[in-house]
Amino acid sequence: MAFGGIEAGGTKWVCAVGTGPDDVRDSVVFPTGAPEETIARATEFLGANGALDAVGVGSFGPVDLRLGRITTTPKPGWRDTDVASVVAAALGVPVAFDTDVNAAALGEHRWGAARGLDTFVYVTVGTGIGGGGMVEGRLLHGMQHPEIGHMRVPHDRARDPFDGICPYHGDCLEGLAAGEAMKARGDTPLELEAEYLALGLLNVVTVLSPQLIVLGGGVMHKAGLLELVRGRMDELAAGYVAVPDVVAPGLGDRAGVLGALELARLALTDG
Repeated sequence: MAFGGIEAGGTKWVCAVGTGPDDVRDSVVFPTGAPEETIARATEFLGANGALDAVGVGSFGPVDLRLGRITTTPKPGWRDTDVASVVAAALGVPVAFDTDVNAAALGEHRWGAARGLDTFVYVTVGTGIGGGGMVEGRLLHGMQHPEIGHMRVPHDRARDPFDGICPYHGDCLEGLAAGEAMKARGDTPLELEAEYLALGLLNVVTVLSPQLIVLGGGVMHKAGLLELVRGRMDELAAGYVAVPDVVAPGLGDRAGVLGALELARLALTDG
């Protein structure tokens, strides 16, 4: 069998053909442009790799999971963009559609740091902040999907007078701690970044009680940041609740696209 995987990010798209980390037959990475040209580039790549059995798409959001489309994203030009049906029409195969972070969680569950667990969270800190995960072995869905990056966290304006960059909420977690926020602030001490991430993740711990938190994304490549987040979470918990281990993705930066391949496989096996 052969599956296609698309990690449709707000900054770049990663596409692959194969069945998993030990069987990636071809892959490509390209910047996210306008919707029509970006989706066409992805389908042309996948279509050039022979017959596929299914395609999985993990997309930046917010998304409508039922309709397979991006909805209220602030990314210029992408609001209300249909993705899944366009890919399905171009390739003539079943298409499974979810968020990019849920796809990454699925990849980590199948092959990475979350193997053998049934309740965990995957959070990515990059251009934006997103989160997904599993509860009792099922991807986390509800009325829509998790939007961990847009939770509200305490903002000490004496320590950090920055207003935040989120066009909807200003100083939500993403508005204060995403890569674009760090760039806009100009000088973000790692201790401040770790503070915001620890506050957000502790909210997740107290609500979902995950067995593990997988913390990925480009910002987490900064040396020492993961350790600072772990330490601050322990301090903030103050001994009241147990804090799960916080780890880097076992699949590294490939978690999203590999998870998209797994979405494709499940589209066939789960009917």
